[in-house]
Amino acid sequence: MRVDLRNIFPLRPARVHEVCGPTAISFAAMAASGPCLWIREGWLGDTITPQGLLRYLDPTQLLLARPKDQIDALAVAEEALKDGVLPYVILEITRPLDLREGRRLQLAAKAGGTTGLCIIPEGMGSNATHTRWRATPSFDAAEEDSTLMRWEIIKNKSGTNGAWNVRWDQKARRVHVVSAVAE
Repeated sequence: MRVDLRNIFPLRPARVHEVCGPTAISFAAMAASGPCLWIREGWLGDTITPQGLLRYLDPTQLLLARPKDQIDALAVAEEALKDGVLPYVILEITRPLDLREGRRLQLAAKAGGTTGLCIIPEGMGSNATHTRWRATPSFDAAEEDSTLMRWEIIKNKSGTNGAWNVRWDQKARRVHVVSAVAE
C-alpha cells in the first residue's frame, strides 16, 4: 500500500518526530509553518542563521536557543513542548536519546499540543519517536532548481513507510511532490 504524503506531512502535531540526512535542516525549516524554537547546543562551532532560512520560513518567526550541552537542550525542549506557546520546536541532538528522554519529550509534546522535530545524525534515533525521516538531495541536471529532495519515512508508528521526491515552492511556501526523474 502506497502512503500519501499529505497524510503524514505536515508533521502530526502533539508528537515528536526525527529527521536525518544531508538536507535535514532544510526539511526542518520546511516543516516549520509558523513561530518556532530552534535549539542547538552552544558548543557546536557552526550555527543556524535565520536569514539563511529565509527561503523556507520567516526569520522573524524563529527563536534560537544555544544551551551549553544536550542535557540543557533537552530541558529547554521539554519545557517549550509542554508550554505549547510555540507550535513548533526543533532540537538538534548529538548523542542518542535513551527511551526515558524520548518518552519525556513525547509526553511534553502531547501536553502542549506542540510539534517537535529532532535533527539526528544518520543511524541514530529514539524508539519513542513517532516518525523518522531521511532527507537527501536529488540532483536533476536538466533543472536549475536546487530544492529537489528525496524524503523517506523510515519509521512510522501510525502506518507504513514511503518515499517521495519533493520540491519546495517558495512563492506558495509549500512542498510539492514531483515524479521521479526519467532515465
